[in-house]
Amino acid sequence: MTTIKKLLKNKPLIVLLAASVVVAIINPRFLTWGNILTVLRQTSINAVIATGMTFAILIGGIDLSVGSVLGFCGAIAAAMISSGINVFVVVITALMLGTFIGFLNGTLITAGRLQPFIATLGTVTLLRGLILVFTKGRPISTGSTGASEAFGKIGTGFIGPIPIPVYIMIVVFILAYYILNHTRIGRYIYATGSNEEATIYSGIKTSRVKLFVYSVSGMTAALAGILITARLGSAQPTAGAGYELDAIAAVVLGGTSMAGGVGTIAGTAIGALIIGILNNALNLMKVPSYYQDVAKGIVILAAVLLDRKQKLSR
Repeated sequence: MTTIKKLLKNKPLIVLLAASVVVAIINPRFLTWGNILTVLRQTSINAVIATGMTFAILIGGIDLSVGSVLGFCGAIAAAMISSGINVFVVVITALMLGTFIGFLNGTLITAGRLQPFIATLGTVTLLRGLILVFTKGRPISTGSTGASEAFGKIGTGFIGPIPIPVYIMIVVFILAYYILNHTRIGRYIYATGSNEEATIYSGIKTSRVKLFVYSVSGMTAALAGILITARLGSAQPTAGAGYELDAIAAVVLGGTSMAGGVGTIAGTAIGALIIGILNNALNLMKVPSYYQDVAKGIVILAAVLLDRKQKLSR
């Protein structure tokens, strides 16, 4: 009975199950194995980004640059792969680049004393310009070399019946869960988000916590850029645009408070699946893309209002 009560108190899980049932009734194709794999594969991109976003929101911050980091790192990866550079080198380079950009965001916030919203908004504009300069406004194909074939498997390959991006998503969730729940830095993240001033008085350097958090956010965005570039076989100049909104929606739908200090990675996983199911349901019902944006906007507003209501009721 205790387990059942806990499940009933898990609002994101109830929303996920309810959404799945409704979509399955509307369109029976939703529950086919092929479509479930499609949902998981499509969700993996947003889920990976949302993991880093969870870290940022838990400390009471936000990272609006994740979509631009995705696009920039994806473009760099595509250019390197098309030149025949080893896949391992390309992946490490892209991840390090994303981590470095995240570190710069953290530096602007800590040393520069900028608000996270302003700092990461500035990074968005900067990176979007750099993407257009680097790509010259045209897609960059990964080419048809041996390296590009190996790289493509990251986004399109399978291990058994499960797509590789799904495994990557699961590994990212497990690592994030471990960091937040079984490490000192994880405790510091929650403490910083709950009461930064008290955390500072307790001797914890919150500036280092923030640098770590934004570095993680940059790295997960870069990983998402690798996944989407590998899947499409090219890097688009507009890649990642608007992805930060889906990531924020997934985090908030999963129960993480925008005020910081409250939230879980498990909740973010559920939130990402809710967004994935919503996107898939709208596609199955052949809803035009512009109406899909309206629907997602409503979901985001509802999630933020719910978060606000819960905060006021505490």
